[in-house]
Amino acid sequence: MNIKFTDLHAAADYIGPGAIEVPLYQSEITDLVRRRGLFGQRIKQVPATGHPSRYFEETSIPSPAASSGFVDPRNIVAPLVSPTRVERSVPLKALVAQINYNLFDIELGKQQSQFAYLQAKDLTDTVDGVLRTHDVALWNGTDTSLSSPTTAQYFGAAGQIAAGGNSVTIGSTQSIVDGLKSTIAQMVSNSSYGVRPTAIYANPVLLDLIDREMKSEFNVVLGTKEITSGFTVKMLSTQAGDIPLIPEWTLPYTGTPGSGSAVLPAYIVTEDLIEYHWLSDPNPRVFQLGVPGSLASQYVVVKFGGVVVKGANYAHYQVLVDR
Repeated sequence: MNIKFTDLHAAADYIGPGAIEVPLYQSEITDLVRRRGLFGQRIKQVPATGHPSRYFEETSIPSPAASSGFVDPRNIVAPLVSPTRVERSVPLKALVAQINYNLFDIELGKQQSQFAYLQAKDLTDTVDGVLRTHDVALWNGTDTSLSSPTTAQYFGAAGQIAAGGNSVTIGSTQSIVDGLKSTIAQMVSNSSYGVRPTAIYANPVLLDLIDREMKSEFNVVLGTKEITSGFTVKMLSTQAGDIPLIPEWTLPYTGTPGSGSAVLPAYIVTEDLIEYHWLSDPNPRVFQLGVPGSLASQYVVVKFGGVVVKGANYAHYQVLVDR
C-alpha cells in the first residue's frame, strides 16, 4: 500500500506559534451578473392558440373609393365593399437548460455549512439564464420567417421590423433627435393605420449620444418618467406624445461611435402590437428528473413560446444611426 501525506502548509494561510489560519470565505457570493432585459417584461404575454399560434389581421376596412362612393342622391347605386383580413401565424420555439447536482458535493457543502444557500441559488440562476437567453433572442433571434421557420431560435423583433421594410438611416452629420422625431411624425400621419408608437428602444450608448446632442445643440435636458418600479428613463417629445427612450443592452451596435463608421440601431415600436405567445406558462418551468445511477439530482428548465411583431410594416420602425 502506498500511503501519501499532504503538508498542511498547502492549505493553511499561516502556521505559527499558537496559530493556524486556514482559508475561510464570506458566505455571500458577489453577484452583479446581467440578467433580464426590459423589452421582455413590457410586451404582451398571451397564450398560444396552438402550434403555430394563429391570428387574423385586418389590413383595410370596408370603405368605398371616392370615385364610386359619392353618387347622385336621386340615382343611388351602392358600390360593393368588404373588409380585408389576412391570416397570420407564429411558430412556437423551445428553450431549455439543465443543471445537475452531484450528491457527494451537495452533502459535503451541507457538512461544511459554508454556502448553505448555493443549491437554491444555482437553480434560480439557471432559470435567470434561460430568461436572459430568451430576452436576447426576443430582439436578435436568428430565424428569418414566421411562416417557414429556418432555425430553432425566435424570429427576433429586430429582424421582423427590418423585414417589414420600415427602415431609415440617419447620416453621421444629421441630427439624431430630428431624425427620430420626423420618423415618428411620418408614422402618425399614416392615412391607412392609426399608428401610435409607445417607446424607442436603443443601446445605452446611442441614448447617451441623444442626451449629448440635446444638451450641446439645444441646451435642453430631457425629462424623465418611471416606466417600471424603480426604473426611470428619459422622454422624447414627439407628435405621438412623450415617448420613453428605453436603454436595451441586448441591442448591439457595430463599430466605434465617433469614428464615422459605427452603426447604432434604434427601434420605434408600438408595444401593444408585440406579443409573446406562450405554451402552458409564460414563465420558465422547472422539472426534476429521476435520480440516475450516479445519484446526481437533475433539473431541467423549459420555456415554450414565440414572439410576433404585429403590423411590422406600418406600426414599427428601424432607425439606423451612423456615427
